[in-house]
Formats: sequence, C-alpha cells, structure tokens
Amino acid sequence: MGLLRKIRTTGRVAEPAPPLPRDDVLETAREFGGSVQVRCVDAGSCNGCEIEIAAAFNPVYDAERYGARLVASPRHADVAMVTGPVTRNMAEPLRRTVAAMGEPRLVVAVGDCAIDCGEFTGGYGVEGAVADVVPVDLAVPGCPPEPEAIVAALRRVTGR
Repeated sequence: MGLLRKIRTTGRVAEPAPPLPRDDVLETAREFGGSVQVRCVDAGSCNGCEIEIAAAFNPVYDAERYGARLVASPRHADVAMVTGPVTRNMAEPLRRTVAAMGEPRLVVAVGDCAIDCGEFTGGYGVEGAVADVVPVDLAVPGCPPEPEAIVAALRRVTGR
C-alpha cells in the first residue's frame, strides 16, 4: 500500500473535542481573545507532569487546536504552567518568571505536587506549593494529570 493511500484511509487521529460548558470558562478568557502563549516551568517535579504536558501538545490531543501554544520565554507568555513543589532554589526564579510575564497573566498549577506538595510534603528542600510562592488561578489535579485534564484546563483559559 502506498504512503498516500495509507494517509487517506487512516484519516484524522486526533481525539474528538468534548463539548466545553460555557459557564466553566475563566473570566480572563475574553481578554486573551481565544489564544494564549504558554510557558512551562518545572519548579522541582519528578518530570511526570512534563511528560503529560508534552502529550497534551502532541498530535493526538493537539492542545494547539484550542488556541494554546508553547513558548520559550516568559516575556512572550500569557499563561505559566508550573509543575512540582517549589524548591528553595526555584522560589525566586519562579517569582521572577511570573513577574516577567505581561498583564493579563494566569498561573496554572499542574499536578498534585504543585497544588499541595504531594509526595514531597515536608522535604528539607521544599519551599512549598506553587500557591505559597505565586498566586494560582487554576489547578489541574492528578499525579500526574492526564493529557485530557490539561487540555480541558487550557480550554477553560482560551474559551475554545
């Protein structure tokens, strides 16, 4: 079977979009105009959440079709997705990263460790949860959260 015939017979492989309830959209979604630039910050995680964030942006879940795009600089970002408990060495860089973002901005805590330190609670090198260091607007629970939950959170931010 030729490659073009295989592509034609396979069709679309992305997951179908679940309906988005309009009352679940964040208020700031209107200010972003349906499109956000996302900066991911690892504040001390085990990298499980980063793997799931990467899966959320792969061709199967395709978070970009809802208006979310990954960027490398906080100066270009509207949303900071923070993973892991904030370690003592990452507390100040996280504050600076969020301060470097333009207004309006949102901070999304991804994973149980970012929400309440999870398995790392009481660790000697842990400063605290993300909300202890910077204000958090949205939380995505799970250890690690599934790509569907991450995409659903991004859809609440973009309104699409």
